[in-house]
Amino acid sequence: MPSPLSAVLFDMDGTLVESEELWGDALAELARRHGGSVSPQARAATVGTSMPVALGILYADLGLPADDERLVADTTWVEDRMVELLAGELQWQPGARELVEDVRAAGVPTALVTTTPRRLATAVLARMADDLGSDFAVTVCGDEVPATKPDPAPYRQAMAALRVDPARCVVVEDSAAGVRAGLSAGAAVLGVPSLQPIAPAPGLALRETLAGVSVADLYGLLDPDDEEPAA
Repeated sequence: MPSPLSAVLFDMDGTLVESEELWGDALAELARRHGGSVSPQARAATVGTSMPVALGILYADLGLPADDERLVADTTWVEDRMVELLAGELQWQPGARELVEDVRAAGVPTALVTTTPRRLATAVLARMADDLGSDFAVTVCGDEVPATKPDPAPYRQAMAALRVDPARCVVVEDSAAGVRAGLSAGAAVLGVPSLQPIAPAPGLALRETLAGVSVADLYGLLDPDDEEPAA
């Protein structure tokens, strides 16, 4: 009987690699440039969000007006700083590389869906491909979609490119916004919280880490009655 698992779609920052901490470093540096410091609560709220949302949270935390000129200048500064920070050594999250390899060994297509803009993600994707031996079948970046997470558009775009049924897909995420996006796109979701809590929800399974998670565990997240149609 064919497996109902048609594809696994992974978030990048904080889920597969430890780059989410670098975003925190960049935002902390930006806060200091504005003469303040970002609170732990505000930092946690930025996880998994787009740049405009993250900067809006930062400005509110610092008591700064969120005018367009400041937003444009700070977006450029943060992205340029992230290019520098992401040039360092790639650090996989515990169990992440092993899970991607296990999924691929089972013949299941993989996609990477990130809110990070393409120019920042490119170097990370290249180093991940070197470690894994090949690229993801599909990659979708935050500047290539009509709306970013928690909107389902990024995952729907990746699913359409893979030509798979969302109901037979598993999304792997570390943020509340990413979990909402995956569930809204119609997939089962494995949530592995990194810097913010994730509330339980129908269709969501929670794990503390990806260490020890296998492709068989991902199969188990899908409805066994939702089988792949016969050819």
